[in-house]
Amino acid sequence: MRSLASAKLLRADGDSAGACNRAYYAMFDAAHAALAICVEDFDPGKTKTHSGLISAVGQHLVLSGRLPIELGKALGRVEQLRKVADYTGEDITIDQAGEAIRQAETFLDAVRRLVQP
Repeated sequence: MRSLASAKLLRADGDSAGACNRAYYAMFDAAHAALAICVEDFDPGKTKTHSGLISAVGQHLVLSGRLPIELGKALGRVEQLRKVADYTGEDITIDQAGEAIRQAETFLDAVRRLVQP
């Protein structure tokens, strides 16, 4: 939740790249929590990388029907945007940051409903 709040503050301050980073990490943390809570005998070693986490979400949460496929795709899209923001130096627009934040909010809401039925 703190990462999502930070993303909103950064976007409001004009830091689109920072907002995308924080929006992704809000999703990242929520995905880890969902996997730990919802998947019996889950091996956290499989999510040491970003691609491993995204794959685990797809395998354990999307394919099982616990999360909609669109949320799995959203996690991947926001992660790609974070890579652009963090590593390429390309400009990230305020609109892109806003979309990343909206996707993070939707993802966090779904995870919250998943882990607190």
